[in-house]
Amino acid sequence: MTTTILVVDDKASVSKVVRDYLTEEGFRAVTAENGREALYVARHEKPDLILLDIMMPEMGGYEFLRTYRKERNTPIILLTARLEEADKVLGLELGADDYVTKPFGIRELVARIRAVLRRAAPEASQPAVLRGGDLLLDLTAHTVHLGDQPMRLTPSEFELLATLMAAPGRAFTRLELLEKLQGVAIEGAEHTVNTHIHNLRAKIEPEPSRPRYIEAVFGVGYRFRAE
Repeated sequence: MTTTILVVDDKASVSKVVRDYLTEEGFRAVTAENGREALYVARHEKPDLILLDIMMPEMGGYEFLRTYRKERNTPIILLTARLEEADKVLGLELGADDYVTKPFGIRELVARIRAVLRRAAPEASQPAVLRGGDLLLDLTAHTVHLGDQPMRLTPSEFELLATLMAAPGRAFTRLELLEKLQGVAIEGAEHTVNTHIHNLRAKIEPEPSRPRYIEAVFGVGYRFRAE
């Protein structure tokens, strides 16, 4: 089945270049010019991944994220010309899985798309279930439960939790976790991991300010608390 990608950008020239290149790479690409149109297209096309510009008329990228994340956990990569760290952190906090700063190289963009799709796809291997306390993570079904309650995690949050739960007690550096998420570890981008961990704790921890499952390891990174 062909992978469908929704390209959301108010600049038709950008959308066309990205759409044409994605088509050459074997993807099916659909487009929208603003967040409002993107909601309509996403609800009808149900894309496998969304490339989302932040600065758009009518409904910007952040507002789209706030709305759409309540409906689906589709992987989302932000396309942003804004270089401030706070803007990128806000996007991640709202549920984006990655971001690419404009102007971007189209080959790098496709590489990031493939990396995000890989970690969003269920494993095709034998069923594997990870348990820790009241948490149950099913790698095959790509689901997480806290007791009887299903948890809605983004692909990045799922990948982080699976990595930590697979090696309880092991301390992972932020760069190791970043490489898991993006396929490459970039010095200075560790705040991306911190943001995802913050979001993950808010969902799975009974008291996020006093984590039971995901511990910070001073000077290193994070680990899943061994029982």
